[in-house]
Amino acid sequence: MLTNHNDIKAWLDTMNIENYTINESGTVTVDGNVDISNRGITEIPVQFRIVYGDFNCSDNHLKSLNGSPQEVGGEFYCYDNGLTTLEGSPQEVAGGFYCGFNSLKSLNGSPQEVAGSFYCWNNSLESLNGSPQEVGGGFYCSNNSLTSLEGSPREVGWHFCCWNNNLTSLEGSPREVSGNFDCSDNNLKSLNGSPREVGGGFYCGFNRLKSLEGSPREVGGEFHCSHNGLKSLNGSPREVGGGFYCWWNTFTTIPKCDTIINGELFWT
Repeated sequence: MLTNHNDIKAWLDTMNIENYTINESGTVTVDGNVDISNRGITEIPVQFRIVYGDFNCSDNHLKSLNGSPQEVGGEFYCYDNGLTTLEGSPQEVAGGFYCGFNSLKSLNGSPQEVAGSFYCWNNSLESLNGSPQEVGGGFYCSNNSLTSLEGSPREVGWHFCCWNNNLTSLEGSPREVSGNFDCSDNNLKSLNGSPREVGGGFYCGFNRLKSLEGSPREVGGEFHCSHNGLKSLNGSPREVGGGFYCWWNTFTTIPKCDTIINGELFWT
């Protein structure tokens, strides 16, 4: 880590960073954006303190986020590096946090609160422990190696997407999701642990479900449970705001459904 002010200034200028202040401690404050993406760097050699705009260190060869700002006033991008840990991440992010396309197995070190969306898809995550506990936007953890949702954020302000993992249970899901909840393409045999209420659509197709017991009580959008092994619709939500899609199951006759459906029932 650079400590000499002249060395810090030289690096900042080389990276075309503007509107910066080098504090007495040697940390750096930037009144604007920092874009050091696609520079081939293997480390961030200065310690940023506050960046009032976006901070983008994506498309490099970083193994660590040491040097990242403690606070970011916009979006934080660190996708497509070689990261195996989020230690060194900002602890306050006013926008979204993008850490996809790395080699993460854990979310330890991530901010505890993210005002925007949190993208950790396309990693090697085996657990969501260490996730932010409050996410103002969506939470996207698809295309990983998750077997459980334990450790998920308590509150998610928009979509929650966990499709294409190895989930065998939805235990640990947020209790309420304002947008869509998509747990398609996993190994689920049960919907126990689902959110109680989903404001958007609920997608649980391409699993191994034999029953809809454990479904959310209310779904504001569409309900998709196609491509499973369902023989009945027992346990389905009390009310669905859109269409109810249950084709490619093992029904032999039109399935009985007690759900209040504000759209249509599609079963073949």
